[in-house]
This record gives sequence, C-alpha cells and structure tokens, in this order.
Amino acid sequence: MAIIKPEILAMRATRTSSLFLFFLIGAFAFVSAQSQAIKEAVDLGSKTAKDGFKNEDEIRDKFNNWRSDVDAKNWLASMNYRIGEIESVIASKPHGEKADVEVKVKTRSGEKTEGISIKLVSSPTGFNQIDKRWLSHYVKMWKIGADTEYALKLFVGEIPPVRLGRDPRRMYLNELDQTSQVAVVDFFTMHKEEIVSDLFQGNGVHAAGWVMVAFKATANTRWAIRTSADTIKFFGDGKVEITRAGNLKIGRVTMQRKGGDGGRETAKMLQFKINPVQLFDLK
Repeated sequence: MAIIKPEILAMRATRTSSLFLFFLIGAFAFVSAQSQAIKEAVDLGSKTAKDGFKNEDEIRDKFNNWRSDVDAKNWLASMNYRIGEIESVIASKPHGEKADVEVKVKTRSGEKTEGISIKLVSSPTGFNQIDKRWLSHYVKMWKIGADTEYALKLFVGEIPPVRLGRDPRRMYLNELDQTSQVAVVDFFTMHKEEIVSDLFQGNGVHAAGWVMVAFKATANTRWAIRTSADTIKFFGDGKVEITRAGNLKIGRVTMQRKGGDGGRETAKMLQFKINPVQLFDLK
C-alpha cells in the first residue's frame, strides 16, 4: 500500500477547501442576485403604484382648483359642461372603486357626480393594468363555466401543469389541449361586451363614466378623457384570440397571469392590461 506524503495530503486538503469555498461563494452570489432581482421587481411595482396614486391626487387637486386651472377647465368642457354655468366642483378619491376620482359638479340646472378611471403612462408602448383579481372572483362575476374555469386555473397556476411546458408553475393558453383553448376563446367571445364593460366601467354608484389617460413621457403632460362607452367600444373592437405568447387578446385588451410579486401567491391572479396611449387615437 502506497504511503502518501503529508505535504501532498495538505495540498489536497487545501485544494478541496478552496473548491468548497469557491462553491459557497458562488451559491451565495446566486442567491443574493435572485433576492436582489425579486426586491427590484417588488420595488418597481411599489413605485408604479405610488406614481399612480400621485397622479390621481394631482388630477383631484386640479379639478378642485378648476377656476384657475386650465387643464381642469378643458376636462370639464370635454365632459360636456359649459364653464360659465358651473357653480362649484368638488373632487374626491373613493377607495377601492373603479372610479379613481369622483367629481361632483354643480351647475345652474342641478348637480351630478362623474366617476373617472385614470391611467398613468410614461411610454408610448407602455401597458397599464385595468383590472386584477383572483380567478374565483371573475368566475362568480361572469358565471364562467367549469371547463373554462379549469383551463384558466391551469393558466394562472392554481392547478399544476398536466404536461411539461415553458413554465413548471403554470401552463400558457397555447399549451392547453385544443378543447380547452376553444372553451376559453368561445367564452370570452360570447361575453366580450359585458367583460370589457366591467373592466373599464364597473357598476354601481362608483362606476366610472369616464376614462382619462395622463401621458407623462416628457415635461409637458398630455391628457385624454373619453367616455367609458366610447373607450369600451374602442378597446373591445377586434376578435378574441390566443396570442403567440400564450395569453388572451380580447380586442385591444390583453389577459395574462399577473406574475412577479417575488413568487408570492398573488402572482397567480388574473390581470387585464391595455396600452392607454391608444386612447389618443380615439377621436
């Protein structure tokens, strides 16, 4: 039996220790990078939400200063009010409603409350969420059938994938079997008008009768305000189809799994998005 010299054993031990240390450093760096990426994603979502709230506050304040604010006067005129007939304007922010700002306008002929859904965008190709909820909420609200519900549970990841695909957590719509794909497309085609209306306008006393876009790509903000009826017709125009990315296109509205959120359960929520800048094309 060969005898290994002590100095060789020491060299091997040193090499093994070095490799182990290198592995630990690499693993730590990977975990740190992953944690940082998750933190950045969460921070970005938080910043987007805060910017949206600031935008709503700004618009509320501009309405409340309507006598001296040129933008507010233009908005009120676009909402078919004659500035000379307005006696008072009181704007407020309801909590958790489809209308982000409610404007109570008193004129010589009476008083009316206008609900406005507000979308902030800083890029001409940017997207903005118009609605996001748990799938179960939509199932109840739109009376989604069992076959379509099952397909959407696979889509958001409430049910694990039934076969290997691009994402081990969920299935994209174009990875579902043909019967499930048809069920999803047929349901949203049949109920498209109701669905798009709920996404933009909502219902009840806090429904949004107007949609406003604040386009802040430059120092000079561009504004657009349109009736919800016209907005619904515009964004709902087009067929319902599954995209190459495996999401659902409902006219100009995209339905997708929310994702992000550092892998938390809320990533499984269903989300509807639009490019708000397109509203400027609606005359």
